[in-house]
Amino acid sequence: MADRLDTPTERKFKFFRRRSSGDGFGQFAEATARFMGSPKFILYMTIFVVTWIAANVVLYEVSEKYAWDPYPFILLNLAFSTQASYSAPLILLAQNRQDDRDRVQAEQDRQRAERNLADTEYLTREIAALRIALQDVATRDFVRSELRDMLNDLREELEERDERFSQLSAQANTDQEEDSADLSTPLHADS
Repeated sequence: MADRLDTPTERKFKFFRRRSSGDGFGQFAEATARFMGSPKFILYMTIFVVTWIAANVVLYEVSEKYAWDPYPFILLNLAFSTQASYSAPLILLAQNRQDDRDRVQAEQDRQRAERNLADTEYLTREIAALRIALQDVATRDFVRSELRDMLNDLREELEERDERFSQLSAQANTDQEEDSADLSTPLHADS
């Protein structure tokens, strides 16, 4: 017995269990519609009709009392009408289920397309930002030209310093020679 009376117990017989999906009739309708749309069904139906008509014609020729459905084939017509009255709603139910699946699939496709569009737009913005950032980044040729310019400036400055140093050293040499010439001349005392 169940611990609680408000909780139903499982049924013991599998025959009476309900299907968990609750969509068994819809699946049956789809299977029926799928079968009725197959060449196998048309072949079976053709064999059935030919057999029915042949049996009734032959039995009518032998004896009228053995033919269960004589020439106008009213019973066969009734069977076809009954089949049509059941198959049409089953086919419509199967089509409705397919429409529902198509609607869900279309919604999922639309959402996927929106995500792809958003991702594409994001990547486009990122690529544009990278392009703008790369325009600000110094390229190899730009760096080389700047380094060449700086090297030329340094060479010119070095040449100017060498020239200045040469001038200063030449002036220092002339000053030193003058000083040494002054030292070598005797001092005259004018007293």
